[in-house]
Amino acid sequence: MTLRYLTPLPPEEQLAAGLSAPCPLAVADRVRFSELDMLRHVNNKAYLGWFETTRVTYFEQFCLSHFAGMPEPRTVMRNANVHYVKEMLQDESYVTTARVISFRRTSYVMEQLIYSGDLRARLEAVMVLRTPDGSQGYPIPDSLLQQFRDLDGAEDLSRD
Repeated sequence: MTLRYLTPLPPEEQLAAGLSAPCPLAVADRVRFSELDMLRHVNNKAYLGWFETTRVTYFEQFCLSHFAGMPEPRTVMRNANVHYVKEMLQDESYVTTARVISFRRTSYVMEQLIYSGDLRARLEAVMVLRTPDGSQGYPIPDSLLQQFRDLDGAEDLSRD
């Protein structure tokens, strides 16, 4: 299968690329020479860039419209855990995914995966919405909370 780079992949292409289950957003690309370290495998920093690019695309594509007519929130990564599973090499094609796995009133947890035939890396990030001036939490609109449930299958932790 030939992957279409830098284009959101539909579920059937995600499964053909080796993902265990489709995600709301999955984007393919390939490893470039500039992303290698002196051992000639992908530098850890490159994975973080791939995750960030996909995370921003997810927010722009699926979240931003829910704030129409409202001030746009600041989206802040509170913390993240990265698990490097298997090395990657130059010219490998890969798919980076993004989905929300749980949420509260002003924050959500995003899971991101990188596949290249099999799982190569996983990131779990707590994302917090802040008011435009950053002074306080910004409630997530109910329509977006519902989308997290419906599109991503996310768990509502706001009552915990």
